Amino acid sequence: MKNSALTNNQIFIRSHEPTTLLKIKGAYSTFRKAERRIADAILQNPEEVINLSITELAERSEASESTVVRFCKTLGYKGYYELKIALARELVIPPQHIYEEINPNDTVATIKNKVFQSNILALQDTIKILHDRELERAVEAIGRAKMVVFYGMATSAAVALDSAHKFLRINIRSVSYSDTHMQAISAALLEPGDVAIGISHSGSSKDVVDALRIARHSGATTICITHHTKSPITKVADIKLYTATRETALRSDAMTSRIAQLSILDVLYVSVALLRYEESLRSIEQTDEALADKKF
Repeated sequence: MKNSALTNNQIFIRSHEPTTLLKIKGAYSTFRKAERRIADAILQNPEEVINLSITELAERSEASESTVVRFCKTLGYKGYYELKIALARELVIPPQHIYEEINPNDTVATIKNKVFQSNILALQDTIKILHDRELERAVEAIGRAKMVVFYGMATSAAVALDSAHKFLRINIRSVSYSDTHMQAISAALLEPGDVAIGISHSGSSKDVVDALRIARHSGATTICITHHTKSPITKVADIKLYTATRETALRSDAMTSRIAQLSILDVLYVSVALLRYEESLRSIEQTDEALADKKF
C-alpha cells in the first residue's frame, strides 16, 4: 500500500478550507462522543493527522480503530487511508517540497546527490531504531522454520518476492504472496514452527494485516517490517522490525522505504545463512549449478 505520510517539517499553505474539514464541521452535530473526539483531533491539526497511523489517531482520540473507520465511512470515505489521501490533496504544498528539498531548478547532478543522500539517511536512521534482540529472535525463528511465507502488497510485494528468492537459495522453504486470496489461504495452512513475515511501510495494509492475524491463529511465528511503531500490523506480530524513512505525500512511491526494508531482510538472510553455514554453502552451489545453463 502506498504511504501518504508526510515529513514532520512539511509546510502547508491553505488557500481555502479543505473539503474534508468542511464535511467534518458540517456533520459535527450528528457525531457521537467518540466520533467528536476524532473530529476534534483532525480539525485542530489536520497536517499532523496525515502523519498518524489509524492506531495513533485512535489512541489520541481515546477511541477504537473501528470507530475511526466508521467515522471515515460516515463522511463518505472507504476508510482512514482514503480520508488521509483526500486531506493531503486538499492541503496545498509548495513546489519546493515535492521531493525533500529538491526544487524545479535543480540539475540532474544535484538531484542525484539529494536522492542518494536521502536513501543513505534512511539507512542510517533505520540502524538506530532496529532492536538487536528483535533481529536475533527473527533469525532464530527463520533458522528453525519449516516454511517461511512473505506477504506484501503494491511496492512491498516486490520486496517480499526478492526475500523469498534469497531464502530459497539457502534451502529455506519460502514463498511470497501478493494475491489477497492466496495470502489468506496460505496463512490458514501454516503450522507451529512456520514463520509468516508481513511487509508494510504504513503498517495499515489490511490484507497483509489479516494474513498475519490468520497465520498467528494457525500457530506460526509472525514478523512485521514496518515504519509505524503504532499501527495495526504491530498488533498481530510476535516480532517487530522498524524502518525509519522520510517520505512526503507526493513521494509515496519513493525507494527509501524499500531500501530500508531490503536492508533489514538482507541482515536476516546473511545471519540465517551463517547460522546454517555448511548447508547454506551447499545449497548455493547446487542452485548455481542448476542455473548454469540459464546464462550465456
